[in-house]
Amino acid sequence: MVTKFLCDAMLARFARYLRAAGYDTALAGNAVADREVLRQAVDEGRWLLTADRKIIEHKAAQGRVVMLPHGSLDAQAKVLDMHFKMDWTGQAFSRCLLDNALLIPVSEPDMQGVPLDVQQSGETVLQCPTCRRVYWRGSHYRRMMGRLRNWQED
Repeated sequence: MVTKFLCDAMLARFARYLRAAGYDTALAGNAVADREVLRQAVDEGRWLLTADRKIIEHKAAQGRVVMLPHGSLDAQAKVLDMHFKMDWTGQAFSRCLLDNALLIPVSEPDMQGVPLDVQQSGETVLQCPTCRRVYWRGSHYRRMMGRLRNWQED
């Protein structure tokens, strides 16, 4: 079974890194009640990731919630890796960082928005079928991938 996650609003930045690692990761809205977030996790078969200590007081939280520390992405990744043997790089950059959709090869018309040097390099360029955002291996990719590799090595 594939591990899927739901991050509460406090972990929005960490959710982006989980998506960057290729994990199916939903993000709860800011004003959603704890019981609704828990219901979404159960209904969608997701592990709820949170830094909110109050949420574990709910009966529905048992066996469904992983508490992560506030702040440090590295500390959050370490705790998550203790609960699940995470593969941080195996499916990296296969999902949209914004809306979690699986990426597809970029369409020819959308290739026009890609820098010319990337177009000419022959490197793989991907696109989100939902929001149409285009992804290639630029500086943002290198920075995030570097962090994912560090987590993989730890």
